[in-house]
Amino acid sequence: MEPTPNPLESPDQPKIGVYICRCGGNISDYLDTEKLADTVRGIPGVTLSKVDTFMCSDPGQDRIVQDVQAGLVNRVVVASCSPFLHEVTFKAAVRRGGLNPYLYTHVNIREQGSWAHGHQGDAATQHALHMIAGGVGKVRHLQPLDKIRLPSHRRVLVIGGGVAGMKAALDTARRGLPVLLVEKAPQLGGRSLDLGRVYPSEQEARELVKRLEKDVRAEEKITVLTGSEVTAIGGFIGNFEATISTGSEQRTDAIGAVIMATGFTPYQPPEGEYAFGHSQVVTLPEFVKALRDMPSGKTLTWNGKPVRSVGLMHCVGSRQCEGCFQPQPDGQLNDYCSRVCCTSLLRNAVELRSRFPETQIYDFHQDIRTYGRGQEDYYTCASDQGVTFFRWKGEEPPVVTARDKGGLAITVKDQLTFGEEIEVPVDLLVLGVGMMPGPIADLVDQLKLPVGADRFLQEVHPKLRPVEVAVAGVLLAGTAQGPMSIEESLEGASAAAAKASILLAHDYTDLEPFVALVTPDLCVGCNACVEECQYAGAVTMEAGPEGKSVATVNPGLCKGCGACVAVCPTRAIDVQGWTLDQFDAMIDGMTDEALRVPATQG
Repeated sequence: MEPTPNPLESPDQPKIGVYICRCGGNISDYLDTEKLADTVRGIPGVTLSKVDTFMCSDPGQDRIVQDVQAGLVNRVVVASCSPFLHEVTFKAAVRRGGLNPYLYTHVNIREQGSWAHGHQGDAATQHALHMIAGGVGKVRHLQPLDKIRLPSHRRVLVIGGGVAGMKAALDTARRGLPVLLVEKAPQLGGRSLDLGRVYPSEQEARELVKRLEKDVRAEEKITVLTGSEVTAIGGFIGNFEATISTGSEQRTDAIGAVIMATGFTPYQPPEGEYAFGHSQVVTLPEFVKALRDMPSGKTLTWNGKPVRSVGLMHCVGSRQCEGCFQPQPDGQLNDYCSRVCCTSLLRNAVELRSRFPETQIYDFHQDIRTYGRGQEDYYTCASDQGVTFFRWKGEEPPVVTARDKGGLAITVKDQLTFGEEIEVPVDLLVLGVGMMPGPIADLVDQLKLPVGADRFLQEVHPKLRPVEVAVAGVLLAGTAQGPMSIEESLEGASAAAAKASILLAHDYTDLEPFVALVTPDLCVGCNACVEECQYAGAVTMEAGPEGKSVATVNPGLCKGCGACVAVCPTRAIDVQGWTLDQFDAMIDGMTDEALRVPATQG
């Protein structure tokens, strides 16, 4: 879309306004903001520079609006905190003034200035000056841009039919969008089907699943496909295409957004870890499933043997330290906390003591993390009911061996008794295994999804964009994103549904214009940009004038990474809003010669 001409913007005569924020002292306590404003005022093209205690406040924004409307500035530089926090704020202010919002640039002199270099005194101020001057250089060469508008399919694909997937599908459909819910297993419910009662509500998990599934199947806008799998997917926001296989049959669906509710996989201990493989060593998911259908009594039995004592082992497959545990096939250790295991173990300890009162329980932990509301009550209740606790150091995990007389012996250096080595005999050991990502490598590869150090799908920002990934149109729900409880999974699913309904509110999608743009007359058809691009279909070679092969950009697939720019021999391709000329101007503007100030030492 071509930007609408605006007489305020005067492209031939840039009038640059620089607005410097004190950030309530976060910047001005370390940098001389008044000196910055005075010095910047002398840079060619800068018509005014101002300092404000809080530029993001309404009065701070109004300064920009009024200066633009008065014709004093037609380009804006804001030097403040991270653009992740307030870039949208200042773009809106520029727009309210009547100026194209892309005639604005942001300079981060807090995180990259006062906070990083505040201890360097005058040199820190000088550093900030160079950063602002670079921004001035860039904004001088900015051109008005408009967002890219593409047609969009108003339909959502939810991959995974556990509680998070069902909740996401239900909330999305109730907002008026058709939903395709795909579940690999023959039935909906996921791993919640194997649980008994769940905390903190103490509801039966199967009843929770049953109610949720009933609502899903009653919703006319939801199409449920069980025993099905997404075998291929590609495209971009508003225009994804998914191939779904059900047995030998396949179907292809056009969708606008994707919600990843692919769940988790319980950690599977290798043979011998805490004596795993022994008939009296069991993982917590296996134990919970068996306990759910087991009749109560005075004494627990397991494999036909009476169990007078049970050991509960925390952090199995979580918080692993190097040299103590066997790495995963990719060479990595699970050094993260799986969050829900502590409360799950304690909840089952309370249930065991209630249903099998003659069974003694021993709890072995590094420390106990009952982080959610009401979860600490399980620890208090377990302690009151006589559960015995032992605490071990992370680098000195307990050692589990089989006893000649039957059962197991757990040897632990107990930190609660100042490191005393204690041997505890138990008849059954329950391993509180952590969560690992589900097996979705194909989907990750096809959609180019970002994965964190823990191998779970990674959101853009845990607070600002908690259910979005860097791939526009793909959202996260539940434990595909990381370890979490059912309660948290449901909340995340609702957030993903809300975001999907916002993205697909219209039959079109507006994208940021920061994508590659080709000047056909300069393109020599060398194909270097296509070979360098990591995003399939983003750059292709098409027939141009006189049969000439010319690079063409799909704005829906292009991520604006600039890899193609770096390999183009004729500078025929650029990223809008971040062109090579703008980069050159930034670098030139940062030089001491351009600022007419002496070089700073240190």
